[in-house]
Amino acid sequence: MASGDAPSSMAPAAGEAAAPDQDEVVREFGPLLRVYKSGRLERPLDAPPVAPGLDAATGVDSKDVHLGDYSARLYLPLAAAARDGKLPIIVYVHGGGFVAESAASPNYHRFLNLLAAACPAVGVSVEYRLAPEHPLPAAYDDCLSALGWVLSAADPWVSAHGDLGRVFLAGDSAGANICHHLAMHHPEVPVPRLRGAVLIHPWFWGSEAVGGETRDPADRARGAGLWMYVCPGTTGMDDPRMNPMAPGAPGLERLAFDRVMVCAAEVDFLRWRGRAYAEAVAAVRGEAAVELLETEGEDHVFYLFKPECDKAKEMLDRMVAFVNAGTA
Repeated sequence: MASGDAPSSMAPAAGEAAAPDQDEVVREFGPLLRVYKSGRLERPLDAPPVAPGLDAATGVDSKDVHLGDYSARLYLPLAAAARDGKLPIIVYVHGGGFVAESAASPNYHRFLNLLAAACPAVGVSVEYRLAPEHPLPAAYDDCLSALGWVLSAADPWVSAHGDLGRVFLAGDSAGANICHHLAMHHPEVPVPRLRGAVLIHPWFWGSEAVGGETRDPADRARGAGLWMYVCPGTTGMDDPRMNPMAPGAPGLERLAFDRVMVCAAEVDFLRWRGRAYAEAVAAVRGEAAVELLETEGEDHVFYLFKPECDKAKEMLDRMVAFVNAGTA
């Protein structure tokens, strides 16, 4: 059935017009997802996917590997792979509120090419199942499986060019949330700990405000609306998957990385959560284990939409320095 067709149970009889209220929007979550009464879904932010292959601007080759419920797009900087021996591995998890975007989205594909070339590193961008077709924990499960697959070195690019002793996680927004989950549920495989994680504008929330967040209960509930929708089995805003600092949440000493870099943006309403997370990790790991980058005057995931701006380049440079500082 095409995405714009009505389900068969709602299809009009011959000669009848479709019920006008079937095109009524019943749920809308910003530019990420629009849900119609008919069950039809729209993802306005999503751009047509781009194919993998050699990127002439960066010299990075890419390919897709299909792994059942999920897939991965791998990135290999060819010149560095030919001369530099084993490279660090960056497992990247895209954002999109668990409901939108893709590893094949133009913005993510461009960023992974830039990141893989700049480090240089083997990049693995995870294509996980999206809600609401696949409610959480599907995305968490897919990304955990993908991390285990990377660490098994089953792919020739990973086995030939990747250093399993220098594995990093990175992700933005919901993808940064997933990276925290991966670090808390590190698969039992015979490899060293993850060297580090980069959480870009992480999507965390909670019932109690932190920093400059709104204190209004109605606004706080609206801020959690998408979370409640994508995770029908959640315990609420203080579910440890959404609020790692909630009372009773597993201790952050369990995190399976040595260091973390947290990126926050001044205009992003999630900036206070990112800062609070960095402070909470520093409290159990020490200040030296945490790096906080706060970008003035920018909003959520600005670097994806303005990759040529100076602040996006600064963020990329800081990520590269973070990875290379952890590869000695």
